[in-house]
Amino acid sequence: MDAVTLPDVLRQFTFNGTATLETEDADVRYFVNEYWTSGQRKGHNLHEISYRACFKPQLPEFFIDRLTRPGDTVYDPFAGRGTTPLQAALMGCRPAGNDINPLSEMLVRPRLEPVSLHAVAKRLQSIGPSKSADTDDELTVFFHPETLGRIRAIRAWLLERAATGTIDAIDRWIRMVALNRLTGHSPGFFSVYTLPPNQAASLTAQRKINEKRGQTPPKRDVDAVILKKSRGLLSDGSPREHPPALFMTGPADRTPELADSSVDLVVTSPPFLDIVDYEGDNWLRCWFAGIDPRTVKIDRHRGVADWEAFVRRVFLELARVVRPDGWVAFEVGEVRGGKILLERHVIDAIAGLPFAVSGVMVNQQSFTKTANCWGVGNNSAGTNSNRIVLARRL
Repeated sequence: MDAVTLPDVLRQFTFNGTATLETEDADVRYFVNEYWTSGQRKGHNLHEISYRACFKPQLPEFFIDRLTRPGDTVYDPFAGRGTTPLQAALMGCRPAGNDINPLSEMLVRPRLEPVSLHAVAKRLQSIGPSKSADTDDELTVFFHPETLGRIRAIRAWLLERAATGTIDAIDRWIRMVALNRLTGHSPGFFSVYTLPPNQAASLTAQRKINEKRGQTPPKRDVDAVILKKSRGLLSDGSPREHPPALFMTGPADRTPELADSSVDLVVTSPPFLDIVDYEGDNWLRCWFAGIDPRTVKIDRHRGVADWEAFVRRVFLELARVVRPDGWVAFEVGEVRGGKILLERHVIDAIAGLPFAVSGVMVNQQSFTKTANCWGVGNNSAGTNSNRIVLARRL
């Protein structure tokens, strides 16, 4: 930023006449307000895919709007479903992302360069006829045999095209949509009623769900489900013109594809200790995509000291790739009922590195928050606040 610093922007921010609360605790400055509200949380329809532990598009939008110009590079080293890169593209910036899970690129790239609904329909028609799956196929715990037969036919087509190097943008779009329609708890998914789409039940757990509910998997029209979801994703149009995207698959502390001082803004959220089982949540998606989840070494840290060391390694790499006066917005949410304030451990991890911490921004939702900014209390369980460490590259 030029004349006004980010702390000044936060101090001047008001929501419905409510000024930002600024306070200090243990030498950490907090800025607390409702920076984006529940009524404003719906973003562009291209964002509407499910992934565990993802933040809303209004979070990166807030920082991209205030800290970048069109053409600047906006990067997320833990891209997940790609909220930050996609929002960057929607705002005319260069999207850059990285994730150690190959699923991430499969979810992100197709939405940066959407294809037409007509092209999707035509490609689905070209995929060969499906055979009904054997009734003893273990996946029939989720899917009707005819539904599973079609899923397997589309999967085989995509895996063959990927193996032969003939996979194209239309195939990648179909794969992305199918990965998000595999299982869920409505007729808009391929499966019988199960867990929400960001978590896949185990085979054993699904058998128990079926028994408890007295349900059997109904027949679904797989192609129709893919087309309906595609129609929804495409309903707001494509991203505006933006510089070519860069997406990497690998550890966040080793990103040689990114040039020194090439990033203007980082908006990200790392894995929070051991609270999310990405491998377990995504086992069925990995099966469909041909990924062995055992080979994806997602960081999971049970101890705060190990997590802090992991964050420091990431910031060492960010010190290389973020330009002088560039910004990092590092979201750590709220874990273990506020008993562990991860933002403090991020600040400790940054100590001695070429970053100046401007403070911690807390997006406090009025319908869930009840207390002060440090150790903010909840009146419901789970992570329901955004706590964001703001650091400027020196």
